Amino acid sequence: MNNPLATPPKYSTSIKRVAMLFSGGPAPAANSVIGAAAAVFSKNGVEVLGMQNGYTHLEKYDGTPLEEGVAYKKLCWKCMEGVRNSNGILIGTARVNPGKLLKKPEDLRDPEKTAPMKRTYDALCSLGVDALISLGGDDTLTTAAKFKLWQDTLPADAKRIKVVHLPKTIDNDYAGIDFTFGYFSAVEFLAHECYNLLADARATGTYYIAQVMGRAAGWLAYGAAIAGEASFVVSLEDIADDWWYEEETVSPKTGEIVRGEDGKPMMRKVVKLDLLVNRIADQVMAREREGKSYGVIVMAEGIAEFLPLVDIRECVSESEYKKLEPDSFGHFPVSQLKYSTYVGHKVAAIVAAKTGIKKKFVGLQFGYEIRCNKPVAFDVVLGSQLGCGAYRALCEKGVNGVMVSVDERFEVLYRPFEELINFEKLRATPRPIFPGESMHMLARYLETRTDCE
Repeated sequence: MNNPLATPPKYSTSIKRVAMLFSGGPAPAANSVIGAAAAVFSKNGVEVLGMQNGYTHLEKYDGTPLEEGVAYKKLCWKCMEGVRNSNGILIGTARVNPGKLLKKPEDLRDPEKTAPMKRTYDALCSLGVDALISLGGDDTLTTAAKFKLWQDTLPADAKRIKVVHLPKTIDNDYAGIDFTFGYFSAVEFLAHECYNLLADARATGTYYIAQVMGRAAGWLAYGAAIAGEASFVVSLEDIADDWWYEEETVSPKTGEIVRGEDGKPMMRKVVKLDLLVNRIADQVMAREREGKSYGVIVMAEGIAEFLPLVDIRECVSESEYKKLEPDSFGHFPVSQLKYSTYVGHKVAAIVAAKTGIKKKFVGLQFGYEIRCNKPVAFDVVLGSQLGCGAYRALCEKGVNGVMVSVDERFEVLYRPFEELINFEKLRATPRPIFPGESMHMLARYLETRTDCE
């Protein structure tokens, strides 16, 4: 670009109409992505259809024309001013997943299992869409990759809808991008809450156990704890190898052992909760020795899924317990179960038994309130770059089957699905917060040492 202030050129492209959808849980800065993408595409002559509530209307398409204002809305740059800093999701979201039946490569040629995918394809074709832009987490990335792979099985003369994915999750557990939009906004909210709790804890001599989102990765818990000056943080990645064991899966409804197809008891992997509780108690007693009889403990919600059934039972009512059903892996749908109060009672009992000091522990749970809060500037800039990157991927670079990412200078990158997906399992590659890496160790360095008397 000879003139730094020159308007970027309009690129010659076969893309005339794109469909954009948001899938999965909300995240701050969602509208930054949607607004930027809609503005850039439409300013450059490409029509944008914002699909309402994710794949909902696409997946159930039956040949009846999709209705504007119900199934989709047209997004134009003239209406995008002020959108990028707004809360919520302009086009809504849902967890409908047309690729959920596709679990291995051979499933891509199974007409029954690919039927939801075909309905989605037919719906997009009926709208004259040339490309699909999906915003979402690792499940949505996986669905985008499956949609591309399924189209690869179609006859050579069949229409091909290009696919570009934009990474979203407040959990920040994405391979292929350093930070996802919404992460720092969620951390900002939680850090503020943790710091307020710390002030209250100091004033009242209380311990708060704040349970935060993060099913499979502890990025959110660690970010909130570090920025909010919490006293201790633990996530699923912190469970040591010898803190795991297996137990037989028992049906809460019947009280009977659940058996697999081979007739053997189905085993589920669980945490030795007492070891974790003792580690938290050690931290509390170390702070007592420092003269700090208060604090804030941050725990990631994902630990709940791996609690022994006897402990899960203590965290829910009897009627809720009876409704629990294990999935095909023996897991119960309790990732967002509030277990912080129960853990607090157990820690208090250990501290009292070892020191004679009676401490008050209060369990709290933060969840849905963080997902649509106002985005911080970093996430607005990042989201805007990703939204613009969708246009650049499709119209400037002409690529297909990529996730838009950025490097440390916010230069736009295009990550092929092949780099991000385990094709044997048709699953996105996870990115936990690894014990020993610097983000993890930062929390350990800032916490009270437990080896000091």
